[in-house]
Amino acid sequence: MIFNRPKFAAALTLTEVVVAMAILAIITLGGLSYQYHAARHSRIARAQIIGTRTAQLLLEDWKSTGGSEFYDPNSLELGFSSKLSSSMTACEGTALHSITVDNVPMEVTLYWIDRGEGCGEDPDYYDPETGTALRELSVTVRFVGAFEQADGSENILSVILTTYVRIDATGG
Repeated sequence: MIFNRPKFAAALTLTEVVVAMAILAIITLGGLSYQYHAARHSRIARAQIIGTRTAQLLLEDWKSTGGSEFYDPNSLELGFSSKLSSSMTACEGTALHSITVDNVPMEVTLYWIDRGEGCGEDPDYYDPETGTALRELSVTVRFVGAFEQADGSENILSVILTTYVRIDATGG
């Protein structure tokens, strides 16, 4: 008597196991990469929001003083450093400060330039009939520390906000 033995279901071969593990590894690495980049971009977006709000606060406060060349953000008592450096001429000036907001270190540059009589009388910024001239106020926030790459370049762009005030409103 001859019996035909039933064939059992074929087991997985080594090749099938290796291919399945490779596919699983690719999917896992893709998910981890997505999670890493999402967290990184979230940190960058948070820093940009903080930088923009800081620049806007400074610009509006500086503008409320009439764009005074002697403006000092330390008067806000929010943790700005005293001037790290500054330069001033008759027509323009800069001041560099630093601050850390929500663990985001920033360097803030305050820049002003007069566009009035004796300072490059551009007709877009100076009206000789009324003697009205404008002072350009600019606040630049640059991110330092964790947002710098190994070569010193920035991962994210600086925030630059600019506005104008009348020079006769500055007392200058």
